[in-house]
Amino acid sequence: MRQVSGRPLWVGNAGDLWDARTVLDAGITSVVEVADIEPFADLPRDLVRCRFPLSDGGENPPWLLRLAAESVAAFLRAGVPVLVCCSAGMSRSVCVAAGGLALVERCPLAAALLAVVGSGPADVSPGLFLQMQKALGE
Repeated sequence: MRQVSGRPLWVGNAGDLWDARTVLDAGITSVVEVADIEPFADLPRDLVRCRFPLSDGGENPPWLLRLAAESVAAFLRAGVPVLVCCSAGMSRSVCVAAGGLALVERCPLAAALLAVVGSGPADVSPGLFLQMQKALGE
């Protein structure tokens, strides 16, 4: 789990959710899960949780990608610390976090992606990236 510099935004993997104490100790109060096959982690009631089953293959409904990015953006606009996580924390979580950041900062997805990947490793699926661009109207 790593924080995007200067923002109340974290990117992580499904394993991060199995240690809720670490999530809470970081000050995170909301979680956006974007893994399509991970089991539900047992999280405390005081964490707000959204789940969007996305795939890396580029076969996601545009409305679902947009809703995931808009959810991240809503948390950021409200100043609510948010963790976006997927299976490995390298593709879907990074792309959706960038989508939310692009909406908030009114910048191209590629610029937001650079900000997000500056916090650690990433391996965003090209198909997912193109889908997110279309979902955001770029």
